Amino acid sequence: MGMEDKIFRVLVPEDEETEIKNGKRKIAKKKVFPGYVLAEMVMTDDSWYVVRNTPGVTGFVGSTGSGSKPIPLLPEEVDTILKRMGMKEEAPVEVDFDLKESVQVNEGPFANFTGTIEHIDTDKQKVKVHVNMFGRETPVELDFSQIKKL
Repeated sequence: MGMEDKIFRVLVPEDEETEIKNGKRKIAKKKVFPGYVLAEMVMTDDSWYVVRNTPGVTGFVGSTGSGSKPIPLLPEEVDTILKRMGMKEEAPVEVDFDLKESVQVNEGPFANFTGTIEHIDTDKQKVKVHVNMFGRETPVELDFSQIKKL
């Protein structure tokens, strides 16, 4: 509609989830905010008219009534959504953990448990730690921030 200079990006926020069906692992995309679409745009009367009158658009979050312009998301909110979708890079984190290293969980439901690192995923900033619970080794996936070296 000739609005490329005013409407830059339209997103449907989605997360990847691993589902297991019939014993097979399948990665499926799941909408983070079902029924919602994010639009990055310069709010002018013309661009607002185009978006508001797009077929299927019924309303806007943050607008006070019919025809009133919505309140934009804060940059921090947009960054959080883009990071969750993997569209924005986070600052690289230094990893000072090694495989088979003993660590203590310092937050979450497994706080104060100790375990051994079995897998390190630097991209997702997660580790798989085997924690001894009730006499059995239990694998637990944790963020780097949830563990500390012993």
